[in-house]
Amino acid sequence: VQLVESGGGLVQAGGSLRLSCAASGIIFSINAMGWYRQAPGKQRELVAQITSGGYTDYADAVKGRFTISRDNAKNTVYLRMNVLKPEDSAVYYCAAIDLGYWGQGTQVTVSS
Repeated sequence: VQLVESGGGLVQAGGSLRLSCAASGIIFSINAMGWYRQAPGKQRELVAQITSGGYTDYADAVKGRFTISRDNAKNTVYLRMNVLKPEDSAVYYCAAIDLGYWGQGTQVTVSS
């Protein structure tokens, strides 16, 4: 099983990024997927999740700014992040929530 994130980087406050997570080794379409993040000295937290049926849920801190989506034909889940804030800086991880598989993470840094 592999979950490979991409799309992180350095962006100014107010900017946007789109993270991608390509999955292999799982039946992607039937699994709930999630994006988590972990900032230095803080616990890992759930940012957004999407079920196999497309239902989405978000952490309060990102509601209205982030959008999670999935493309089952490409075995890929995305996280579109708009109006980024310095407090969004963290390592972002993709996960197959129910299976307990994680990606290696991608760094997002938002400068003020």
